[in-house]
Amino acid sequence: MLSRRALLLASVLAAIGRPLACVRASAAATSTIEDWSGATLGTHGVPPGWEKYETPRGHPAYDFTVMEDEGRRALALRSAGDHSTIAHAVHVDLAATPILTWTWKVVSLPRGADLRERATSDATGHLFVIWPRFPALLRSRLVGYVWDPALPIGTLVKSTKTGTVTFVVARSGEAGIGRWTEERHDVVADHRRIFGEAPEAPGAIALSIDTNDTRTNAEARFGRIAFTA
Repeated sequence: MLSRRALLLASVLAAIGRPLACVRASAAATSTIEDWSGATLGTHGVPPGWEKYETPRGHPAYDFTVMEDEGRRALALRSAGDHSTIAHAVHVDLAATPILTWTWKVVSLPRGADLRERATSDATGHLFVIWPRFPALLRSRLVGYVWDPALPIGTLVKSTKTGTVTFVVARSGEAGIGRWTEERHDVVADHRRIFGEAPEAPGAIALSIDTNDTRTNAEARFGRIAFTA
């Protein structure tokens, strides 16, 4: 999972020169990155303001749909043996708004997934914060927030496929599956814990769902994503 992804980020961020939506976080208030209000209900595939973020051998299906669930607008991510990722460029002042918040509903986890093992390093819908650095393949930094089948909340897992990626277990196990949950994570504190220093401003966030190693199915839904104080 995520093999060579940091290198591919360069092409995504290059799209800033095209009409890719960039969100600038205000120092004075919470800044919404995405709430799906700009997309028509039923929109399928890559939603407006996002870009494909393909990975080698990922076989992305982009089985994503803008929907309403329990009265909230959301993006449903489904995977059946594929690895699909989309990215959204951001400009965020982490000194003013260091807390990443989002709502999600994990519908199902990929059977047999274990991020610690290269052969089974899959995950249901998850969210990345990305710091692109040159050369991208070696020096970019990606922090991914995942719902793991078993690992304790707060566990850090280095990607088995690229040294640029570290996962933070945000939720664990079956408790809460099928229910909307709100997350709040201090991105600055997580970056310090992983890399030993304060972060620069990130360049993008990404949403991903990955079952191409276990060849199973998974589904998750993401609601509003924002940075706040």
